Amino acid sequence: MRIAVLLKQVPDIIEELEIAPDGLDLARDDLKYRLNEFDDYALEEALQLKSGAGAEVVALALDGEEADLILYTALAKGADRVIKVTGAPADARGARTGALALAEALRPLAPDLVLAGVQAPDDLEGQLPPLVGAALGLPHVNVVTGLELDGALARITQEFSGGLVAHLEGDLPLVVGVQASRAAPRYAAITRVRQAMASAKLEIVAVSAATVAPSPELRGLARPEATTHAEMIEGSADAVATRLVAILRERGFGGNR
Repeated sequence: MRIAVLLKQVPDIIEELEIAPDGLDLARDDLKYRLNEFDDYALEEALQLKSGAGAEVVALALDGEEADLILYTALAKGADRVIKVTGAPADARGARTGALALAEALRPLAPDLVLAGVQAPDDLEGQLPPLVGAALGLPHVNVVTGLELDGALARITQEFSGGLVAHLEGDLPLVVGVQASRAAPRYAAITRVRQAMASAKLEIVAVSAATVAPSPELRGLARPEATTHAEMIEGSADAVATRLVAILRERGFGGNR
């Protein structure tokens, strides 16, 4: 069995983010990057399935900032192969074009299972797993919190809002968008990452730069506008209630009663 895991490098949102002068992107020169959190869950789930089913785990990432580092980190964590996908169009950061590029790299691998994080913080679209599934002609399930394999059968737990869950079954091959793994993502010591860099092979797969999908037009980025602070109501219960009623009436609630 072969499990492919799609990894994405994203800006580390712990750092201060600045907007580029053209207003159409982040100022990326001084940005630090990290593995997308949900992709880390997908990788951990793949490694858990590997230990239970004896699968081969192949991690793929589009070429870009820190792509080599996150792929070697995947090796240090237990992946068997890592592939950097080059030649993708400049807008491949977007889910639609990125999905087509990744699907092109995935076809020769013929994976039994493709895992990806449910979403990434730089777009929040949550569309990469469905788009990859559509491009490959495979069924897909998103927002998955549990996954078990029984031969060629996958048993899936899918989460909905309000605490509702669905229990599904599907035949492999399929594409899964992972929201949570059964265990916390494992830590890879920097010494193991450096050892992987020195001894392991990073495979390169080139895809067609002409593969571009229609994407929403980005008109501009802006910081959130500063607003007034919340009003802290203090005093006795009667005083707080009186002030709260006055605020509601000021905002047009409650009529004159």
